[in-house]
Amino acid sequence: MPSSAVSRSSPPSPWRDSDFRRLWVGQTASQVGEHACLVVLPLLAVVTLNADAGQLGALRALGQAPILLFSLFVGAWVDRWRSRTVMVSADLGRALALAGAAVASVFGGLGLPTLLVVAFAVGTLSVFFDVAYQASLVRLVRRDQLAQGDSAVEGSRSAAQIGGPALGGALVSLLSAPIAVASSALFFALSLLSIRRIRRIESIPERSGRPRRVWRQIRAGVRFVFGDTSLRTVSLASAAYQFSFAAMMTAYLLFLPRELHLSGAAVGLALAAMGPGALVGSLLAARLPSRFGYGRVLVYAAAIGDGVMLCVPALHGPAAVTIPSLVAVNFVFGAFGQLVNVTVMVVRQAVTPDGMQGRAVATIAFVGMGLAPLGSLLGGYLADEWGLRTTLLVTAAGMMLSPLLMALSPLARLGRDLPLRSDVAQAGRTPIPAAEPTPAATPYP
Repeated sequence: MPSSAVSRSSPPSPWRDSDFRRLWVGQTASQVGEHACLVVLPLLAVVTLNADAGQLGALRALGQAPILLFSLFVGAWVDRWRSRTVMVSADLGRALALAGAAVASVFGGLGLPTLLVVAFAVGTLSVFFDVAYQASLVRLVRRDQLAQGDSAVEGSRSAAQIGGPALGGALVSLLSAPIAVASSALFFALSLLSIRRIRRIESIPERSGRPRRVWRQIRAGVRFVFGDTSLRTVSLASAAYQFSFAAMMTAYLLFLPRELHLSGAAVGLALAAMGPGALVGSLLAARLPSRFGYGRVLVYAAAIGDGVMLCVPALHGPAAVTIPSLVAVNFVFGAFGQLVNVTVMVVRQAVTPDGMQGRAVATIAFVGMGLAPLGSLLGGYLADEWGLRTTLLVTAAGMMLSPLLMALSPLARLGRDLPLRSDVAQAGRTPIPAAEPTPAATPYP
């Protein structure tokens, strides 16, 4: 794949743009609410409703199923609609769904069926928001600001992936169920208020009402992703990772309270250790790809970050031993997971034309995250059949397929220069050089 020389001149900072700041605030609040829900709902099921492994796997699978069901359609729609409208609507829907769950809890109706409905609704609307905010960034900032913009929004997303579960664990442990659910809804309301203040009018392609046009757009996105060597490898590596990670997390959320006898607050503390690791990973992402090459960084970072999870099944002993060990494991996982995530994000946006951004995000999410519901179900089944420690070992080993796939592909040979964007190559223009990302913060978008 052709590449260009990396310029050392720094582009203008996107932080000077008030609309970018509003997007960042809204996206950060939304991601905190989303990832708090990912822990609040399962922990409510385990701690309050005494859900077993199979029920927990079903709850997690239902929350992840919208990625498989709707990602490709959402990608086509986002490329034809203003991303601001999509994000505001998704925030409003999620806030209302969680508020409804809080009301149901007050009146004693927050059972497992209600949680299943809420998980599916929040998961569906999160697909819309996540595709829209990544497409919105490309429409909002200059192309030579993408690396800095990506670093900022992915940093907050990764911080939310760390802080959100910690917050969720604390809410379930310290507050009543209605307050825990309602608190998550407040983050979506804050996101809505910030994003609706974005003033810049987006230019979007002319829409067509013909249903078949949507299918043509979806096919074009799939062909683009699988026709590009780098994006095809990212999709397959992401699928291997997300399937195994979803299975591992189902067992992990049971392993910490039931095998290691940790409280909800202790679980949140252990998961929060990824936060400082993610900050370190952000700093590494600003330096390592331009020094060692994008391909080499991706392979080695994924191998170290995924491999450290093999240590979790070996943990035994009192909390004074297990909590520091989990903190160390999660720190390493957060650092190298963040390094992989920002590097993948920059490569993906560098090779994708502006009009294809939404479909590229959605296609990679469909391939990568589409298997996550099956992984969650498998994790619950294996935990019942094999036990938690064996399940953790097998699923953590499965995560190592991701760096192996990257190592065996041309993606591993990417150098220190960003690859040429396809539409730029077709126009015969010089591509925009890579800018060094600022600190940011998770694995695979």
